[in-house]
Amino acid sequence: MKNDSYPTSTIANNTKRILVLFAHPVPQQSEVNIFLFEDAQLLPNVTAVDVYAEYPDFNINVIKEQERLVNHDVIIFQYPLYWYSTPSILKEYQDLVLEYGFAYGKGGTALKDKLFFCAISAGGKEEAYQTDGFNHFTIRQLLQPLEQMASITNMTYLAPFALFGSRSASREDRISTHREKWTTLLNALATEHIDLDRAKNIENLADLTINGANE
Repeated sequence: MKNDSYPTSTIANNTKRILVLFAHPVPQQSEVNIFLFEDAQLLPNVTAVDVYAEYPDFNINVIKEQERLVNHDVIIFQYPLYWYSTPSILKEYQDLVLEYGFAYGKGGTALKDKLFFCAISAGGKEEAYQTDGFNHFTIRQLLQPLEQMASITNMTYLAPFALFGSRSASREDRISTHREKWTTLLNALATEHIDLDRAKNIENLADLTINGANE
């Protein structure tokens, strides 16, 4: 389930290329992320990769993945929040693909000035992700290791695109709205119709006003 082709005939020369690295250990049980992944696959400016499906044995093709990163302008980790972190394959991806001399360190400038953010779902409600809430930290605080990864690799870190209370989202009829925001965001990133200063500093990209939408 991936879209590796990049139909340049349908993409304007000034359109930013977006790489969505989708990681869900059990996608058949996904109530949110699988739909975002499928929506991303439909957009001509997006390469959407199911990392678990591509590397079921975790034997990641480092050269192939580095080429993917180089050939895109926006990098997105898309996943359900697992114990306040990424699913294990995305950690493996970071450990193997973001090598010294490629992503950081002497001569490691391959990712410089690319945009990076996480598109996540969290089972807990938004109020649980506050300093005085059940989880004691905001979602941005919990994702600080990834923010630091972006900093070390000289990428521009944007706020996460987050859906809270994912376990009840379908029952509460919130998924369709979230999918619309996702598609709008991807299109805005591709065409650079987005306020990057706001996108960097807001708590949740899902709350960002794009093309007149209400926050």
